[in-house]
Amino acid sequence: MTINEKQDELIADFSMMEEWMDKYEYIIQLGKELPLIAEQYKTDDNLIKGCQSRVWLHTELKDGKLFFTGDSDAVITKGLISLMISVLSGHTPKDIAASDIYFIDAIGLRSHLSPTRSNGLLSMLKQMKLYAVAYMAKMES
Repeated sequence: MTINEKQDELIADFSMMEEWMDKYEYIIQLGKELPLIAEQYKTDDNLIKGCQSRVWLHTELKDGKLFFTGDSDAVITKGLISLMISVLSGHTPKDIAASDIYFIDAIGLRSHLSPTRSNGLLSMLKQMKLYAVAYMAKMES
């Protein structure tokens, strides 16, 4: 699936839930289902700056595609990183760097998160795109 197809699928999933409590429970469940990040990657180098919670993000390049693993010490934040990983992992650095991430606003997430969580989510997205740009530069050299 493309990045946009994954976003459209998330939008459809969230549109089936009317209450925000159900949506939060879904986000928490996604966090619980997120594959565990290897302990060796829970380092200060992999901490995302700008998140109130501790969020670790590890990136690997395999066969020209980036694969992300992540974790957080907060359940909702872990669900948020799970959302971002589900959309962006498994795509080329070029596709990730060029992607327009519209599902956040389309599902109303930004307006239903606290300002600190919203900033943290944007920091996650920014870091993932920075990794993509860095890998693009590495691949070109």
